[in-house]
Amino acid sequence: MFKKHQIYKTDKYNMLTVEVQGKKLIVREISDQWGEDCHTFVSRPQMMHWAENRFREQDYAGREEERQAIIDAFKAV
Repeated sequence: MFKKHQIYKTDKYNMLTVEVQGKKLIVREISDQWGEDCHTFVSRPQMMHWAENRFREQDYAGREEERQAIIDAFKAV
């Protein structure tokens, strides 16, 4: 049984989840624009590095709390 963490979900077409499969972390990003992207990481620091680059501060100008909630959710995994 894998542990699944929901990072965010706006509707059934826009969500991001993390599955913990032993030492592997599988991030599934589903969007109405791009379909499903799947990223596999072998460590939490590697996943956090991806998350910091994927959810850059400049992309969330004026929505800093939204970005911080996403980053905090990744840290809680």
